[in-house]
Amino acid sequence: MITSTDSALLARLSFNQMTADPWSLEEAVRQCEKNHVPWIAPWRHKLDDVHKAAALIRNAGLQVSSLCRGGWFSAPTPEERRQRIADNRVAIEQAAILGRPVLVLVNGPAHGQTLDDARATVLDGIAEVIPDAEKAGVTLGIEPLHPMYAADRSVVVTLKQANDMAKQLESSAAGVVIDAFHVWWDPEVYTEIERARGHIAGFHVSDWSVPLPGILMGRSMMGDGVIELRRLRTAVEAAGYTGPIEVEIFNDEIWAAADDTLIPRIQQAFLDHV
Repeated sequence: MITSTDSALLARLSFNQMTADPWSLEEAVRQCEKNHVPWIAPWRHKLDDVHKAAALIRNAGLQVSSLCRGGWFSAPTPEERRQRIADNRVAIEQAAILGRPVLVLVNGPAHGQTLDDARATVLDGIAEVIPDAEKAGVTLGIEPLHPMYAADRSVVVTLKQANDMAKQLESSAAGVVIDAFHVWWDPEVYTEIERARGHIAGFHVSDWSVPLPGILMGRSMMGDGVIELRRLRTAVEAAGYTGPIEVEIFNDEIWAAADDTLIPRIQQAFLDHV
C-alpha cells in the first residue's frame, strides 16, 4: 500500500535518461508517463531536435529536472577552449528551451595543466558563461565527481571544491549538484552539504556495490550497495533542497535488461532506500 509519505517522495522522482541508455528519448518519456514518473533528465546527445524534445516531454505531462551535460572547460589549445565555451552557451540555450532547468557541469580533466591550473580554468570557464545562464534563467550545477575520475573526467572531485567555486562566482545561476555515488565517501560531506545551503541545484542517487563492477559502469540499483542514501537525502533536505531526485545509474546489466519492469523496480528501490 502506497502511503501519503510514499506518494510525496515519488512525486520527486526523476528518471535520468542514462539509466536506460538503449532507450530513445521517446521511449524514456513513454515509460515515465506510463509509470507516473513526474520528472525526466535528458542528455544532450539524445536530443535530435531540442524543440521537439521539449514538446514531447511537455505533452506527456513531465517536467525536466536537469540537462546533462555542459562543462569540459579545460582543453589542449586556446581554440578548443573557445569551442567549449561556445558549446556551453548552446547547452544553456537548450536547457532554457526544455524549461529552464539545471545544466549539469562535468568539468573535465587537466589536459596537461597542473590540477590547480586546471581548476582555475574551470572556474574561469564557468564565470565566462554565467551571464548567459543568468539571462536564460538556467542554473549551472557544478557536479564534483569521485576522485577516481580526476584523470579523465573532472578535476573537481569534492563537494568542498564545488562549493568554493559556487561561492566565488557569487551568482544566483551558480549551484552544485550532489551525486551520492561521487560524494558518499567524503568525511566532510555532511559539513559541505550544509554549507551548500541555498545553492543545491540537484541531488542524484544510485549505489556503490562491493566489489565495484567497474569505474564508469559500476553504479548499482539503490539498496544494492553501501551508500547511506537516506541519510544523505535527509541532510540535503535539511539544507533546504526539496526538488527532484534523479536516479542516474550507469550499469551494463541494467541497460541490457531495460524493459517495462525497469521503472517499477526503480520506484520500489527508491521508496525502500532513498
